[in-house]
Amino acid sequence: MTAADINSVGFTMRIFVTGASGWLGSATVPELTGAGHQVVGLARSDASAAALTAAGAEVVRGTIDDLDVLRDAAAASDGVIHLAFKHDIAFSGDYQGAAEADRRVVDTFGDALAGTGRPLVVASGVIGLVSGRTATERDEPTIDGSPVSVRAATAQAALALASRGVRSCVVRLSPTCHGEGDNGFMAALVAVARAKGVSGYLGDGASRWPAVHRLDAARLFRLAVEKAPAGSVLHGVAEEGVALRDVAEVIGRHLDVPVTSVAPGDAAEHFTWLGPVLGLDSPASSTLTRELLGWEPVGPGLLEDLEKGHYFHVPDTLA
Repeated sequence: MTAADINSVGFTMRIFVTGASGWLGSATVPELTGAGHQVVGLARSDASAAALTAAGAEVVRGTIDDLDVLRDAAAASDGVIHLAFKHDIAFSGDYQGAAEADRRVVDTFGDALAGTGRPLVVASGVIGLVSGRTATERDEPTIDGSPVSVRAATAQAALALASRGVRSCVVRLSPTCHGEGDNGFMAALVAVARAKGVSGYLGDGASRWPAVHRLDAARLFRLAVEKAPAGSVLHGVAEEGVALRDVAEVIGRHLDVPVTSVAPGDAAEHFTWLGPVLGLDSPASSTLTRELLGWEPVGPGLLEDLEKGHYFHVPDTLA
């Protein structure tokens, strides 16, 4: 029996993936090829192209600003997984610009896939979705014109493509998709603690963030492109909420630095770009996602992953 015989749709798909060599993409590509699918990955550099080729994927050269390239690649595929986002400019202060670029990409894919019944899977997020309770897949984001809500509006636009004959769905990801090699929120918190000489948490540290291991997230993206119904919302959540004080305590222990509270008014100075989001208490459930697709996370939890120590290795360039 081959891998193509055992994937959940029973046949091989040609799937175009943006962000294919990135943090999530580099896990999603082998998840797809391992299930027998043919992957076409977008690559903006020689290094990305080489990584995709080594992973067994076909390469399309370009960036998410090359809308004609994206349109042609989507039209030539059986489905699209859109993982790319301009995190570089978003974290440098231009989240609005990054979110607007993301909207152009989704609109382009919608035009290319309209009327085909083919899947379009778009990555979004759960953080800040609701306040005061655990968010579910049935919750809709508040669209208020803020930079963050621009991306949420893009996710809603993707779901609306179901009315145009696209099997569109949105995977709302945990703010921390953790694992070895992560350069996201957890790595940033470790870097701040190392630089400041203290492992900080905001206020009383009770804010909770959902978490998921990147390999579990990759499997969810495969299941989504294979069989998620049109217009469905999925939650890439393995743990509903991990208290950020608990995270700070693990970081402090591994770096051998004090663990301390940071006043909300000092958040921007202490945590830099992380400051505005560390106070968000954003637990989220994935019960409906698990029931719909049979997805069951099996990777280590966030605190367990932190305890493994790989987040605390000092790069050779800094050693």
